[in-house]
Amino acid sequence: MKKSPLVSIIMGSDSDLPIMKQATEILESFGVECETTIVSAHRTPSRMVQFAEKAYQRGIRVIIAGAGGAAHLPGMVASITTLPVIGVPIKSSNSIDGWDSVLSILQMPGGVPVATVALNGAKNAGILAAQILATSDASLTKKIAAYKKSLEKEVEQKVTQLDKLGYKKYLSRK
Repeated sequence: MKKSPLVSIIMGSDSDLPIMKQATEILESFGVECETTIVSAHRTPSRMVQFAEKAYQRGIRVIIAGAGGAAHLPGMVASITTLPVIGVPIKSSNSIDGWDSVLSILQMPGGVPVATVALNGAKNAGILAAQILATSDASLTKKIAAYKKSLEKEVEQKVTQLDKLGYKKYLSRK
C-alpha cells in the first residue's frame, strides 16, 4: 500500500519538469513519499490557493516549488501556507539568464520566508526537504548520513585518480 506523500513538488509549467524531477528522484532514493504536479501562480491562481490552503491537511510537510521567469509560485504559496516552502529558481525560455527567477524567489518580504536553492537546484531542494523531515525521523537521518558519506567517498576516489594520473590525463579521460 502506497503511503501518503510528505513532500509536494510543484512547478509552474511542465517545461520545468526536466529540472524538478531531480527533487523527486532524490526523495525517492531516500524512501520519502512525494507527489509532483503543476500549479501555476499566473494561469491557475485558484488552484494554487486551494493547493496551498489544503496541503497541510492532506499530510504534506514540505513544499518544493520551482518556477522560472517572474517566479511567483514559491512566494505566493508561502504566503498562504504555514508549511516550509523551498523555492527552486529555474532558467526558463523567457528568463534573463535565470537571475529574474533567483531574485524573485530570494527577495521575499519579511514574514514570508522561502528557502531558496541554486538556479536549477532541484536536487538540493529534495535533499533539504529530506533533512527537514529527518529532524523527526531517525531512519531518514541515517539514510541522509549514508548519502553524504557516499559523496565523501566519491571525492576521495577522484583525488586518488587525479594524484595517480596527473591533471592532463585525468581531464583527457572525460
